[in-house]
Amino acid sequence: MESEKGELPPYSAVERPQWRQRRHFRRSRGMRFLALACLGFIVYAQWRQISSPKVGSKNAAALSVEKLEADLATCSRLRAKPQDPIGLGRERNARYIDGHKPTLIKNATVWVGEPVQGTSADDAHAGKGYSWINADVYLEYGLIQTVGKDIDSAFLSPDVLVWDAKGRQLTSGIIDMHSHSGVDSLPQLVGNEDTNEMSSDITPYVRSIDGINPLDHQIQVIKSGGVTTSLVLPGSGNNIGGEAFVIKHAVGKSDGRNETSATDMLADPDRNWRYMKMACGENAKRVYGKVGEHGPVSRLGESWEFRHAFETAANLIQAQDDWCDQAAAIGVDNMASYLPQELKWESLSAALRGQVHINTHCYTIPDLEAFVDHTNEFKFPIRAFHHAHQTYLVPEILKRAWGDSPPASALFADNMWYKAESYVGSEYAGKILWENGLTPIYVSDNPVLNAQHVVFEAAKAFGYGLPYHAALASVTTAPAERLGLGQRLGKVKPGFDADVVVWDSDPLSIGATPVQVWIDGTAQFDDPVELVKPFTGPLDASGDPVNANENFVEVSDVIFTGVAKSFASEGLSAQSNDNLTVAITNGKISCVGTCSHEIQVTSNSGGRIIHLKNGHLAKSFVAFGSLIGLNAIDAEKDTDNGASTENFSRGVDGLRLDTKKLHYAHIYGVTRAISAPKFTGGATHFGTSVGFKTGALHTLQEGAIFADDVAVHYTLDDTSKRAGGSVSAALGSLRHKLLKAVEANDTASDPFSEEAFLRRVVTGHLPLSLTVHSADGIAGALKLKKLVEEAGKSEITLVIIGGAESYLLADELAAAKVGVVLAPLLSYRNSWDERRALTGAPLTNGTAVDKLIDAGVVTAIGLEEDWLVRDMAILAGIAYTNGGGRLTEKEALDLVGGNVYKILGIKAPEPAEDFVVFEGNPLEIGAHIRAVGSSSKSVTILE
Repeated sequence: MESEKGELPPYSAVERPQWRQRRHFRRSRGMRFLALACLGFIVYAQWRQISSPKVGSKNAAALSVEKLEADLATCSRLRAKPQDPIGLGRERNARYIDGHKPTLIKNATVWVGEPVQGTSADDAHAGKGYSWINADVYLEYGLIQTVGKDIDSAFLSPDVLVWDAKGRQLTSGIIDMHSHSGVDSLPQLVGNEDTNEMSSDITPYVRSIDGINPLDHQIQVIKSGGVTTSLVLPGSGNNIGGEAFVIKHAVGKSDGRNETSATDMLADPDRNWRYMKMACGENAKRVYGKVGEHGPVSRLGESWEFRHAFETAANLIQAQDDWCDQAAAIGVDNMASYLPQELKWESLSAALRGQVHINTHCYTIPDLEAFVDHTNEFKFPIRAFHHAHQTYLVPEILKRAWGDSPPASALFADNMWYKAESYVGSEYAGKILWENGLTPIYVSDNPVLNAQHVVFEAAKAFGYGLPYHAALASVTTAPAERLGLGQRLGKVKPGFDADVVVWDSDPLSIGATPVQVWIDGTAQFDDPVELVKPFTGPLDASGDPVNANENFVEVSDVIFTGVAKSFASEGLSAQSNDNLTVAITNGKISCVGTCSHEIQVTSNSGGRIIHLKNGHLAKSFVAFGSLIGLNAIDAEKDTDNGASTENFSRGVDGLRLDTKKLHYAHIYGVTRAISAPKFTGGATHFGTSVGFKTGALHTLQEGAIFADDVAVHYTLDDTSKRAGGSVSAALGSLRHKLLKAVEANDTASDPFSEEAFLRRVVTGHLPLSLTVHSADGIAGALKLKKLVEEAGKSEITLVIIGGAESYLLADELAAAKVGVVLAPLLSYRNSWDERRALTGAPLTNGTAVDKLIDAGVVTAIGLEEDWLVRDMAILAGIAYTNGGGRLTEKEALDLVGGNVYKILGIKAPEPAEDFVVFEGNPLEIGAHIRAVGSSSKSVTILE
């Protein structure tokens, strides 16, 4: 132990030899001299020992010098600011695996991802300098080595693989900046659920990589959509959810990797940047708040939770910086403590130091503003607000965020209304953000949306007015830059990772599907299914600007000229499709053709004549399978009819009209809906469905209800167990009820009882609609139909809603004359009952709709969620475009209209009364509705 200054070591008076001394030295003075000499030697020896410590030695405070020196080295790492890793100049990608052959992709139409050199920033923002170029692309050592015309393979490696793109379009791999793939594995099972760590509201210390399941089949499904990279985030149940990781969708030896591990999937093995997920708003206060015990129970409490966490991390930073400064000044050997470190707060302190890219789930203005305030109070940047529904309303708030650039908005194109936070939103958000100098990015939140089709979100954004180059950037260059990987991912340039996709059509067109995908230069599909499509080349991106603030007016009479094609001319005056005119009188179509008389009358009276460039006339659409009309905000009980597993009820009794959902349904051409009460939750049904008009103000309005009871609905899928029973019990109960109804007479005391409605089912007067996905569940339904028909000597109408695995019984369904309403159109095996669903090319040859149509099953497209009312025409477009010619355009549109009525056996509305006028082809991206008719005396005009 080191002696304090001025204190002599212990002294013992030892009798020493009496040497002869010089006369002027006394004995006492000599002894003092000897003692001082001894002390000096001891101090010198101790100094020598301290200045040359051995491994494992301790300083005077009994601290390990070795650990102190390691702590001092840690100081440098704590204060180091990561830089975006540079791609150009690398000899090989760190993810490259020896033995993989180089690839030359010849004759491609390439989107580089940036404007030509010399383009000003303003011109680039406007889209100038961007173009598709004809080029070859050479991939080697996991890198894009060369992009240019007519690369001669003779000068390349002799083992080069040559792949002919045949002029098709090539882009960088799609990047999904918000995914839970691997931690929310599909099909969803409790044992595979690792999205949220629910032990505490503040969990910055947990990491998504510790839960990523490389065997999640959804990873392969996602890749089949051209998605090569995803940011896998913890969920939004916590205010601070933990660390996120960027992965590539190449897993195991089948994908060209050496091992099957989450670490091997990391997009940046050097881990230059770290990532963190935070969330504000409804989720955390709902999950964690418990009044009187712990918070947060309000947004006020959430802000405190954030600030307290940031303060704790900031205090740790201050303590660390103080220690590091002192250690540098006096040397670690003089430190009385080790460097303050706390694993629980390490990641959050790193975030405040600017070493972690923060991504925050935030919807509403108060959430956004509060979090921007947090960034300024604690001086940290935020890379993106996710979901971000209301960011388009407050671009100035985003621009106040701390840091060099405002956060991006990671959005859905049009998925909203599912909870109060998402009730205010706009399909034009991307366009508005872009026009305000902010960055829109489109994401999946997989499995909320199927990330296989995240490029479809960008395509819809393009249709809603986001410029073409910005829409492509929203799933390529923009997320790459926000991930800090913008010099390695997101562009087709030398030095970038060799993640590229060749598409069968423009990636922003309906149904665009990869022909092949390369990750780190390695082809991911040995024998990919390629859809048969005509080669069309890039889309025309120079259309008229889209008005994000459309006005809606009601008029009685109007004329549209320039209608190129009509899909709704039955019973009307013209069948030809050549520069037609459509005249509307008193809210109904009075003429389709030349309509000279109508034009003359309208001109003389000063009426409205609207000239279209590429007009299309179609029948209006019908929504079947969703809960629209029975709720306004999905997750808000006060706006919802509610679920019941016991009480059979009628949809007509629960209708609540004149909501935002129904307003948008109407102006997007869905003039009619058929909805049944729900059983346990969304996409389940129990009771009778009601047919109603989406534009009606209330149920007593004339014509508002076109059918009080359309069908009798039951749910036989996996959710039927949530009622406290079993799948077998649910089917057995229904069988018992139906057979009992066969024996009953037609004079039920209560004509609105379950028994009375089932009597109408077994006598063939009312359809029986069963919500079920599993092939075995559908088989059970077919056996039930046969049994009841034999018992009752009467044919019944059976309808299947859901039907993910229905293709396995396509022939049996056709033989039994059972129609299928696919909801969703493209299943991605979300539930266990959907695990055999066809996910489409390049993984499977076709999807359920293709197999059902081939077998002659009457098929329709249903809506598993209400927000899809905007997308009905383009869902039909996917079936048409990817159908290999099995459907005409009119037949495709019947999937969301006429076939529903045919399946249910009810009368369809007259085309002259329920119709939609489009500017553009409704089966393609970018078509805009100009008029909607709905059997009334006026028509809705969208200006």
